[in-house]
Amino acid sequence: MTLRWLVTGAGGMVGRDLCAALEIREEHVVAVTKTDLDITDAPAVRDVVRRAMPEVIVNCAAYTKVDDAEANEHQATAINGSAVEFLAGAADDVGALLVQLSTDFVFDGSKRTPYEVNDPTSPLSAYGRSKLIGEQAASLAQKHVILRTAWLFGIHGPNFVEAIRNQVRRGTNPIRVVHDQHGRPTYTPHLADAIVRVARLAHEDGDARGIVHYADSPECTWFDFARAIVASSGADTAVIPVTSSEFPRQAIRPAYSVLSTERYERITGIHSESWEEGLSEYLRSRG
Repeated sequence: MTLRWLVTGAGGMVGRDLCAALEIREEHVVAVTKTDLDITDAPAVRDVVRRAMPEVIVNCAAYTKVDDAEANEHQATAINGSAVEFLAGAADDVGALLVQLSTDFVFDGSKRTPYEVNDPTSPLSAYGRSKLIGEQAASLAQKHVILRTAWLFGIHGPNFVEAIRNQVRRGTNPIRVVHDQHGRPTYTPHLADAIVRVARLAHEDGDARGIVHYADSPECTWFDFARAIVASSGADTAVIPVTSSEFPRQAIRPAYSVLSTERYERITGIHSESWEEGLSEYLRSRG
């Protein structure tokens, strides 16, 4: 059975891969970019949703500039937080399932075992706070999924893989990368497939709703990830580990933000995919 989908933020890295995944499955998709719809405009959100009459709304629209959010928290919160309440209300108007994408940054990184869906949240950054407000807003929808993910890379947007490749192209040697932040890199086509699987289940079954984590396997550090990128690129470039304190950023990153995908795997019956395979596919696509 095909469903009617509305994808907001459809011009972004995740949105483009999600629309591609839906089109391959011959689903009915209404894709709106930030040019088509300002999600902070409540009447416009309501109008777009009522015209599309979707059964599933996936919100891929987001303020994603983590460091810039420190100086622009009001704007980040408006997009990542307050606007989600408009989408939740519009979803209820038409009886749709709302899928809200969230982040590992809602956690403070103080654990040393993977974060489960019910673990307490405590964001360290303006970006993390804004996304947590978005989670709370999404939970107001009668039918909702909050899908947390992490460390995204894909061909349709700026990402860590391309940042490392750009350093290689510029002749930077060695490349310095932090080794004290742990997570799970996630290839956006893999995430898109996961969104479709979870949303289709949650549309039919209330037990599949609520918070779900999806990230690729296995866990690693940014240093590990960078070494894999350089090795896969065939570059003769050294990668050396540094601490986060040696690489200061405006926003504090959680030291350990590994997401447990146990619930995702339980409700879908499918294991999370490999970021190493995703990296190989990414490099083949980018050339």
